[in-house]
Amino acid sequence: MKTKNIALVAGGFTGEYEVSINSAKNIAANLSTAKYKVYTILVNRDRWFYDDGDGGIDVDKNDFSLSLNGDRIKFDFAFITIHGTPGEDGKLQGYFDMLGIPYNTCDATTSAITMNKAYTKAIIEGIHKLHTARSLRLFQRDLHDVAIVAAALKFPLFIKPNNGGSSVGMSKVYNTAGLPDALKRAFNEDDQILVEEFIKGREFSVGVARLKGKITVLPVTEIISTKDFFDYEAKYSPGVSEEITPADLPAAKNEEIAEIVTEVYLRLNCKGMVRIDFILLEGTNDFYFIEVNTTPGQSAASLIPQQVRAAGMDLMEFYGELVEGVISHLK
Repeated sequence: MKTKNIALVAGGFTGEYEVSINSAKNIAANLSTAKYKVYTILVNRDRWFYDDGDGGIDVDKNDFSLSLNGDRIKFDFAFITIHGTPGEDGKLQGYFDMLGIPYNTCDATTSAITMNKAYTKAIIEGIHKLHTARSLRLFQRDLHDVAIVAAALKFPLFIKPNNGGSSVGMSKVYNTAGLPDALKRAFNEDDQILVEEFIKGREFSVGVARLKGKITVLPVTEIISTKDFFDYEAKYSPGVSEEITPADLPAAKNEEIAEIVTEVYLRLNCKGMVRIDFILLEGTNDFYFIEVNTTPGQSAASLIPQQVRAAGMDLMEFYGELVEGVISHLK
């Protein structure tokens, strides 16, 4: 069997560059060497290059190929593991679509929409048993009267960039006095921001993937943070958060969650592997949607690998199926 050339695309233009590199290392270690020849391609604002350990070899962006030892390397598949732009917001997906190179993530449209939290919430509105926090979307070009914001929503409030991941630029605010600094911090990350009412309850995350043609919901993870909320530090600093996989939930609640997140996956026309974050409201256990991540972290300690292992699946088999499921669908 001929091995397939896989471009493992990592890096990106955001503060999550190193997180992406760690994801790529774990994916590379868990892609079958018998089936695939993996080339890690690093993307930043200055260069796209193959990381050969010796200064790098630049990618020809005209056809996304490499010249290596006199050979022209073309790719059968792109495994995108960039968090944020340009790998999670549809830009790379559109580029690969034009070149006819298949990839592992949602398509360009879904990737772009799901990076926008307000658009995502609008599309999934009305899914049975799914709730969303009351919110306002603000644009940097407009004037912002904090008194109007304070009157429209109930404190405490979350202020977060409308586009972006890993909770960068996010704040929790308890009164009107805290709003100006929080708005400024979020606008430093994005020209659109979301102001949302705080939902008090237990926080969870669950992976959903199409495997062998079937939508598969992985075991749910509960996130218990020592911080006030699950921000960038809580996500990436050892010991700040406890992650329990599988979460301690009744079977009936797991079934309900699986039905809701499957409908989110279908409604947004997701492909490949995504991760959906949500809160179960204190007192009622109602499902409150937070966001969907279309290129979730894949380091050894990340939530999706944890959930794959908890499901009794092999990570090499899981990643292999993400590749083969797309390639076989194109035949």
